[in-house]
Amino acid sequence: MAQSWMQRMGATVLAFRGYNLTNLGKTPELLAHPAYGPIVERHLQLAGTICSEALGRHIDLVERVRSNRESTLETFAEDIGLIISVEMAQLELLDQFFSTDYRAARFSMGYSLGEITALVAGGTFVVEQVLPPLVKLAGDCAELARDAAMGILFSRGPEIDPVAVQRLCIEVNAEGRGVIAVSSYLSPNTILLIGQRDTLTRFKDRMHAVLGARVNLRKADGAWPPLHTPLLWEKCVPNRAGSAMHLLAGGIEVPHPNVLSLVTGKQSYNGYNARQTLVDWLERPQRLWDGVCEILGSGAEAVLHIGPDPNLIPATFKRLSENVLAQTSGRSFNSWGKQAVSMIARRAWLAPVLSTRVGLLRAPYIEHVILEDWLLKQDVQ
Repeated sequence: MAQSWMQRMGATVLAFRGYNLTNLGKTPELLAHPAYGPIVERHLQLAGTICSEALGRHIDLVERVRSNRESTLETFAEDIGLIISVEMAQLELLDQFFSTDYRAARFSMGYSLGEITALVAGGTFVVEQVLPPLVKLAGDCAELARDAAMGILFSRGPEIDPVAVQRLCIEVNAEGRGVIAVSSYLSPNTILLIGQRDTLTRFKDRMHAVLGARVNLRKADGAWPPLHTPLLWEKCVPNRAGSAMHLLAGGIEVPHPNVLSLVTGKQSYNGYNARQTLVDWLERPQRLWDGVCEILGSGAEAVLHIGPDPNLIPATFKRLSENVLAQTSGRSFNSWGKQAVSMIARRAWLAPVLSTRVGLLRAPYIEHVILEDWLLKQDVQ
């Protein structure tokens, strides 16, 4: 069973993780591995060299991994290189040692920074093209995190109305004392917000009157660069990134496997829109829920989680699976039968959500593989 996803790569989706407060995962073990180590070291050295040239100071990612030094806000720029290089190293290990062509996957998806790696893995860009502009702008993104905080907005009852959330953010912003915005739509009942100064508090003070009594807001630990929000406008990060990308090589090939963009929630990359989509990626919320629904609606049978200690995407699927099993009292998807599904389809009001809601019933039956764990379990000398 451990290798079943390898034998049906065409039914497997690649999922790349993004930035987190911790970013090493099992990379020290992979780097110390007698067979894997040289490949992991080569990827880390390349990213370290690119980061060093972009920042004008020496960055040694190999030494950092060997020393087990975790991330801080000050290391955000080099963390970008660390994450992308480790994800690409894991894919090369899969290819070289197990003759598994990840390009045969059904499609790929990346949360936040993971979408950049997905484009590199798909051949739209190479690391040397996309990493320098990201690293050069990372300092300003980190600086904006110093007076901002992330809030987890969640409901224990009905779905959260995203339009009402956006309107409430605008009302708080219009008071002229800081900006708050949606950073990610994790599920119909979970939204990530990032707000400056006391905007999260002011949002919380009035949210029950707008969103209902069963909505809660919890402040997340740590400092989070406000990616995927218009908070980046303060330092003109999206415009500066777009300007740099005008002269950037690459970006004119459709990725293979195709990339489901969490900017749009669709497989929308073509031969000319990668630059504009990446600018939008900086300032628009991540549509993770759309990505989850697309995976389930695609008929995929497995998700391969790539990167150091993947957490958000596996956790989202785990919560969904638990909810589906609880809602259906543990009934298997197959037990619903064609007749029941066809009866649902004949009800016009359900038509717009068929591609997602019925697909959700498959959530408990998708195989999930954490690639770094799988690699370390294999008997490779």
